[in-house]
Amino acid sequence: MRKLSVLTLASLLTVSTPALAHVGHAEHGSFIAGALHPLSGMDHILAMVGVGLWAAALGGRALLAVPAAFVGVMLLGFVMALFGLPVPFVEPVILASIVVVGLLVAIAQPVPTAAAAAIVGLFAFFHGHAHGAELAGNSAFWFGAGFALATAFLHAAGVGLGIAMGRFMHGSAGVRIAGGVAALGGVLLLAN
Repeated sequence: MRKLSVLTLASLLTVSTPALAHVGHAEHGSFIAGALHPLSGMDHILAMVGVGLWAAALGGRALLAVPAAFVGVMLLGFVMALFGLPVPFVEPVILASIVVVGLLVAIAQPVPTAAAAAIVGLFAFFHGHAHGAELAGNSAFWFGAGFALATAFLHAAGVGLGIAMGRFMHGSAGVRIAGGVAALGGVLLLAN
Protein backbone atom coordinates (compact mmCIF):
# COMPACT_ATOMS: atom_id res chain seq x y z
CA MET A 1 0.00 0.00 0.00
CA ARG A 2 2.84 2.41 0.85
CA LYS A 3 4.53 1.78 -2.50
CA LEU A 4 1.24 2.39 -4.32
CA SER A 5 0.73 5.74 -2.58
CA VAL A 6 4.28 6.90 -3.27
CA LEU A 7 4.05 5.78 -6.89
CA THR A 8 0.72 7.55 -7.32
CA LEU A 9 2.08 10.80 -5.94
CA ALA A 10 5.27 10.52 -8.00
CA SER A 11 3.19 9.90 -11.12
CA LEU A 12 1.10 12.99 -10.44
CA LEU A 13 4.25 15.07 -10.11
CA THR A 14 5.61 13.92 -13.46
CA VAL A 15 2.44 14.70 -15.39
CA SER A 16 1.71 17.99 -13.68
CA THR A 17 1.33 21.29 -15.40
CA PRO A 18 3.88 23.97 -14.58
CA ALA A 19 3.55 26.02 -11.43
CA LEU A 20 1.74 29.30 -11.74
CA ALA A 21 -1.05 27.61 -13.67
CA HIS A 22 -3.37 30.56 -13.40
CA VAL A 23 -6.03 31.13 -16.01
CA GLY A 24 -6.15 34.42 -17.88
CA HIS A 25 -8.10 37.42 -16.67
CA ALA A 26 -10.86 36.93 -19.21
CA GLU A 27 -11.79 33.56 -17.70
CA HIS A 28 -12.10 34.91 -14.15
CA GLY A 29 -15.21 36.21 -12.51
CA SER A 30 -17.50 33.21 -12.24
CA PHE A 31 -18.13 30.61 -9.57
CA ILE A 32 -17.01 27.85 -11.95
CA ALA A 33 -13.75 29.67 -12.79
CA GLY A 34 -13.09 30.13 -9.09
CA ALA A 35 -13.86 26.49 -8.31
CA LEU A 36 -11.63 25.23 -11.11
CA HIS A 37 -8.73 27.54 -10.30
CA PRO A 38 -7.26 25.57 -7.34
CA LEU A 39 -7.57 22.41 -9.43
CA SER A 40 -5.68 23.93 -12.37
CA GLY A 41 -2.09 23.52 -11.25
CA MET A 42 0.08 21.22 -9.20
CA ASP A 43 1.18 24.17 -7.03
CA HIS A 44 -2.37 24.61 -5.77
CA ILE A 45 -3.10 20.92 -5.38
CA LEU A 46 0.10 20.13 -3.45
CA ALA A 47 -0.35 23.10 -1.13
CA MET A 48 -4.02 22.48 -0.34
CA VAL A 49 -3.77 18.71 0.06
CA GLY A 50 -0.61 19.26 2.15
CA VAL A 51 -2.53 21.47 4.58
CA GLY A 52 -5.12 18.71 4.92
CA LEU A 53 -2.42 16.08 5.46
CA TRP A 54 -0.83 18.20 8.17
CA ALA A 55 -4.20 18.71 9.87
CA ALA A 56 -4.75 14.94 9.81
CA ALA A 57 -1.27 14.30 11.19
CA LEU A 58 -1.87 16.75 14.05
CA GLY A 59 -5.36 15.37 14.72
CA GLY A 60 -7.89 16.62 17.26
CA ARG A 61 -8.97 20.24 16.88
CA ALA A 62 -6.45 20.72 14.06
CA LEU A 63 -8.61 18.59 11.74
CA LEU A 64 -10.99 21.53 11.36
CA ALA A 65 -9.06 24.52 12.71
CA VAL A 66 -6.04 24.33 10.39
CA PRO A 67 -7.99 24.09 7.10
CA ALA A 68 -10.51 26.68 8.34
CA ALA A 69 -7.68 29.09 9.19
CA PHE A 70 -6.25 28.63 5.71
CA VAL A 71 -9.55 29.32 3.95
CA GLY A 72 -10.38 32.29 6.17
CA VAL A 73 -7.02 34.02 5.83
CA MET A 74 -6.91 33.18 2.13
CA LEU A 75 -10.15 35.11 1.69
CA LEU A 76 -8.62 38.02 3.63
CA GLY A 77 -5.64 38.05 1.25
CA PHE A 78 -8.07 37.94 -1.68
CA VAL A 79 -9.96 40.99 -0.41
CA MET A 80 -6.74 42.89 0.31
CA ALA A 81 -5.62 42.31 -3.29
CA LEU A 82 -8.97 43.56 -4.57
CA PHE A 83 -8.35 46.77 -2.61
CA GLY A 84 -4.94 47.10 -4.25
CA LEU A 85 -2.65 46.19 -1.34
CA PRO A 86 0.74 45.46 -2.91
CA VAL A 87 2.45 42.35 -1.57
CA PRO A 88 5.93 41.31 -2.75
CA PHE A 89 7.12 37.76 -3.45
CA VAL A 90 3.64 36.27 -3.81
CA GLU A 91 4.52 33.40 -6.16
CA PRO A 92 7.76 32.41 -4.37
CA VAL A 93 5.94 32.31 -1.03
CA ILE A 94 3.17 30.19 -2.55
CA LEU A 95 5.75 27.70 -3.79
CA ALA A 96 7.63 27.85 -0.48
CA SER A 97 4.38 26.98 1.30
CA ILE A 98 4.37 23.60 -0.44
CA VAL A 99 7.90 22.84 0.73
CA VAL A 100 7.38 24.06 4.29
CA VAL A 101 4.04 22.34 4.87
CA GLY A 102 5.34 19.14 3.23
CA LEU A 103 8.37 19.16 5.52
CA LEU A 104 6.20 19.81 8.57
CA VAL A 105 4.16 16.74 7.66
CA ALA A 106 7.30 14.70 6.99
CA ILE A 107 9.05 15.51 10.27
CA ALA A 108 5.87 14.86 12.28
CA GLN A 109 6.87 17.22 15.08
CA PRO A 110 3.86 17.93 17.30
CA VAL A 111 2.78 21.56 16.92
CA PRO A 112 -0.01 23.28 18.88
CA THR A 113 -3.12 23.78 16.79
CA ALA A 114 -2.95 27.58 17.14
CA ALA A 115 0.64 27.62 15.87
CA ALA A 116 -0.25 25.37 12.93
CA ALA A 117 -3.21 27.61 12.08
CA ALA A 118 -0.93 30.68 12.21
CA ILE A 119 1.65 29.04 9.93
CA VAL A 120 -0.87 28.03 7.29
CA GLY A 121 -2.62 31.38 7.71
CA LEU A 122 0.56 33.21 6.77
CA PHE A 123 0.87 31.21 3.57
CA ALA A 124 -2.87 31.44 2.91
CA PHE A 125 -2.69 35.23 2.76
CA PHE A 126 -0.32 34.96 -0.21
CA HIS A 127 -2.47 32.33 -1.92
CA GLY A 128 -5.53 34.56 -1.56
CA HIS A 129 -3.66 37.65 -2.68
CA ALA A 130 -2.60 35.89 -5.88
CA HIS A 131 -6.23 35.09 -6.66
CA GLY A 132 -7.41 38.64 -5.98
CA ALA A 133 -4.59 40.29 -7.91
CA GLU A 134 -5.52 38.27 -11.00
CA LEU A 135 -9.24 38.99 -10.85
CA ALA A 136 -9.01 42.35 -12.65
CA GLY A 137 -12.37 43.75 -11.57
CA ASN A 138 -14.67 40.89 -12.48
CA SER A 139 -17.24 39.34 -10.14
CA ALA A 140 -15.18 38.92 -7.00
CA PHE A 141 -17.90 37.39 -4.84
CA TRP A 142 -18.67 34.38 -7.04
CA PHE A 143 -15.07 33.75 -7.99
CA GLY A 144 -14.03 33.95 -4.32
CA ALA A 145 -16.82 31.59 -3.29
CA GLY A 146 -15.75 29.11 -5.95
CA PHE A 147 -12.08 29.02 -5.04
CA ALA A 148 -12.83 28.94 -1.30
CA LEU A 149 -15.08 25.91 -1.79
CA ALA A 150 -12.55 24.13 -4.03
CA THR A 151 -9.78 24.88 -1.53
CA ALA A 152 -11.87 23.43 1.30
CA PHE A 153 -12.52 20.36 -0.87
CA LEU A 154 -8.77 19.86 -1.44
CA HIS A 155 -8.13 20.30 2.30
CA ALA A 156 -10.80 17.68 3.02
CA ALA A 157 -9.17 15.35 0.49
CA GLY A 158 -5.85 15.80 2.30
CA VAL A 159 -7.46 15.15 5.68
CA GLY A 160 -9.19 12.05 4.34
CA LEU A 161 -5.99 10.82 2.73
CA GLY A 162 -4.06 11.42 5.94
CA ILE A 163 -6.60 9.60 8.08
CA ALA A 164 -6.78 6.67 5.65
CA MET A 165 -3.00 6.41 5.42
CA GLY A 166 -2.73 6.56 9.20
CA ARG A 167 -5.15 3.67 9.57
CA PHE A 168 -3.92 1.42 6.80
CA MET A 169 -0.20 2.17 6.58
CA HIS A 170 1.31 1.50 10.00
CA GLY A 171 0.48 4.80 11.65
CA SER A 172 2.10 8.00 10.50
CA ALA A 173 4.71 6.52 8.13
CA GLY A 174 2.54 6.89 5.03
CA VAL A 175 1.51 10.43 5.92
CA ARG A 176 5.14 11.37 6.55
CA ILE A 177 6.16 9.93 3.18
CA ALA A 178 3.37 11.85 1.47
CA GLY A 179 4.59 15.03 3.17
CA GLY A 180 8.10 14.39 1.93
CA VAL A 181 6.84 13.79 -1.61
CA ALA A 182 4.84 17.05 -1.46
CA ALA A 183 7.93 18.93 -0.25
CA LEU A 184 9.94 17.43 -3.10
CA GLY A 185 7.22 18.49 -5.52
CA GLY A 186 7.47 22.03 -4.15
CA VAL A 187 11.24 22.01 -4.64
CA LEU A 188 10.76 20.85 -8.25
CA LEU A 189 8.21 23.60 -8.86
CA LEU A 190 10.58 26.19 -7.35
CA ALA A 191 13.30 24.99 -9.71
CA ASN A 192 11.14 25.64 -12.80
